[in-house]
Amino acid sequence: MALKVIGIGDNVCDKYYPAMIMYPGGQAMNFSVYAKMLGANSAYMGVFGRDAVADHIIRTLDELGVDHSRCRQYDGENGYAKVRLIDGDREFISSNKGGIVNQYPLDLAEEDLDYIKGFQILHTSNNGHFDRELPKVRRIGIPISYDFSGRWNEEYYLEQVAPYVDFAFASCGDAAEEEIRAAILRFAEKGCRIVVATRGGKGSLIYDGKKFYPYVPKLVEAVDTLGAGDSFATAFLLELLKGGTIEDAMQAGSEFAAKTCMVHGAFGHGISFEES
Repeated sequence: MALKVIGIGDNVCDKYYPAMIMYPGGQAMNFSVYAKMLGANSAYMGVFGRDAVADHIIRTLDELGVDHSRCRQYDGENGYAKVRLIDGDREFISSNKGGIVNQYPLDLAEEDLDYIKGFQILHTSNNGHFDRELPKVRRIGIPISYDFSGRWNEEYYLEQVAPYVDFAFASCGDAAEEEIRAAILRFAEKGCRIVVATRGGKGSLIYDGKKFYPYVPKLVEAVDTLGAGDSFATAFLLELLKGGTIEDAMQAGSEFAAKTCMVHGAFGHGISFEES
């Protein structure tokens, strides 16, 4: 029987310059799409604006068969980010900080919580405008996965978010290993069952409350690294939900991330756009 998972939070289009092509993305939505690609029954919940960006995202979710029936939509600008590629590595230029979701963040009603109960895991992120809803989700008992991205060393996230999180992901980049290990232990002390620190080409370091698991991936000649971290997290979580070991999950995450690096955008589906 297929796994049933949900991503809640951000959706954007990544607008590539100077190519003038935009690709659907966003950490929470990427999780939903990647999970679908890996054979799960997935859903996405978030906030759409009403513009060309939102139209393209909704159309793509429909094409891929990702349920978005619980999403909200309001007049205004959908989230977007401006991106450029430098030797295959994506670099963010700027964004509109999520767009319309700043005015209308998700406020989960009882019917939303009843819907969410039907999933095996919920994945969100520090860009999801969803932190204040985490206590509601915790009460219904569904495991929560949270991508802290590069904000893993900020006290707010450690004190206000980590206590509600079961699976924590952090993008630690070139930080010293001693600093990363210390941060991982602090997240574990707050209640996170598994903490995953990704380190780009250096691989990842995972802690399960008992021991550390280092993992160094086989590097590929990336076309575009956008979405690599989200794809690692998705495949890692799905493998664990299937009953796999930490080692199995690291391997699955690394292999799927490598495939993502060979695709433009987070998962393709690019269309041309014009400046408004």
